Amino acid sequence: MPKIDGKQLWTGKLNAQAAPKFSLCHAGLYDTTLRDGEQAVGVVFEPEQKLELAHLLDEMGVDRIEAGFPRVSDDDRRAIQIILQAGLRAEVWGFSRALTEDVQAVVELGLRFTVIEAPISDLKLEALGLSREVVMRRVTTSITQAVKEGIRVAFFGVDSSRADLNFFDQVYRAAVDAGAAEIVVVDTLGIATPELASFLVRRAITLLGAQIPVHFHGHNDFGLATASAVAAVGAGASWIQGTVDGIGERAGNANLAQVALALDALYGVETNLKLGRVRRASAMLRQVAGYHLEPWKPIVGDNLFVRETGTVAAQFHLPRAIEPYSSAVLETPRKVVMGKKSGLASIQIKCEELGIVLPKEKHDGLLAEVKALAIRKRGLVSDAEFLELATGQNSKN
Repeated sequence: MPKIDGKQLWTGKLNAQAAPKFSLCHAGLYDTTLRDGEQAVGVVFEPEQKLELAHLLDEMGVDRIEAGFPRVSDDDRRAIQIILQAGLRAEVWGFSRALTEDVQAVVELGLRFTVIEAPISDLKLEALGLSREVVMRRVTTSITQAVKEGIRVAFFGVDSSRADLNFFDQVYRAAVDAGAAEIVVVDTLGIATPELASFLVRRAITLLGAQIPVHFHGHNDFGLATASAVAAVGAGASWIQGTVDGIGERAGNANLAQVALALDALYGVETNLKLGRVRRASAMLRQVAGYHLEPWKPIVGDNLFVRETGTVAAQFHLPRAIEPYSSAVLETPRKVVMGKKSGLASIQIKCEELGIVLPKEKHDGLLAEVKALAIRKRGLVSDAEFLELATGQNSKN
């Protein structure tokens, strides 16, 4: 997407003074909602639902869509088939373990792009009963097989943020030597600090050369997925993997929309994401997956541009005083709501919004009634209730 209009950003000047300038001017977005997102507990997407979500992701401007893991089920294979036939602008990627059977399933579906994964931390190897030698053999064999079939491969080193650095170097070098065109630094358990994400990306670029695109795939167990993804781009990662709303296992994945907004608004790194389409995709995903969001969630939360507090409502006429960016960036409206924390400015705004003519000397009384009702309800006062209270105030002498 074009850079966010600077007139819609109110982030001040200090970020530019404090933050180093990123060398990249653009980052690609790789969405794994349909695969890694579906690994969230209890979430099951039907093939037709995956297709609908893929269309929404495509409309959002996501560059690559990971359509699924063919060896998981017939449903996954069916979903990949119909997504491949949908004529999307985005590249459609598959997912495979470093096993010949998995690669063959990708080949049979006609996928031209796939991730091939293998565990590379000693903890993962121990848990799976694998040796480093076996993993190296599987990585080279499976990548060679895929490349011979004309498939572009991104090697995905599972738990690379906890790997022994010597083996990290060895396995990524072997993957590229076998034909992997891209590699993915993977923070499987969300333990990477932004500094570690940056360190590992720089290490991979130094090891493999700038001609090999590096992805960062992060999880959010410590709430650092967005920060680590941004740091990865600062270190030279040209692709960020993530999901809509950050859906995924445990605490979820990096939230692609949050990463895109932070990159563009705070670091001047563009993506192709159309932020105005994100809330629609989030709503559809929630409906299909059956979950709810906190109303204060960045980008998609209901409360972002809603004001109840009177002292803030008094500044409502000057959005840049109370918001970091314009609601127009997300193509969503602003509004004032009435409740316990409302003030006289809230009364004035709501009266004007609803076309209520009420003498100013009656605003104090109406405010007292609004607060009292909100406390009794332990919630907000609706527009209908406000109108009834205002009518009662107007009828008083």
